[in-house]
Amino acid sequence: MVKNSFISVISQEKKKNEGSTEFQVFRFTNKIRRLTSHLELHRKDFLSQRGLRKIIGKRQRLLAYLSKTNEVRYKKLISQLDLRKPKMR
Repeated sequence: MVKNSFISVISQEKKKNEGSTEFQVFRFTNKIRRLTSHLELHRKDFLSQRGLRKIIGKRQRLLAYLSKTNEVRYKKLISQLDLRKPKMR
């Protein structure tokens, strides 16, 4: 369980790194997963759908920033949070 160990490491360093890009992406990912499970039960909750879209947009912008500034940290974060499949070309 790589994801659980990553969560515990981030939780321990929460006070230190709350402003880091990785931590913000981690928090947005948790919110997205929570809202997704909520919307599976409540399909017509349009306000939550709007909130989910806003959070997804924020996370996309942070990931774009991180990929431009530090490719190594970006790839490490993507693999640890299990966000995307590697592109096959």
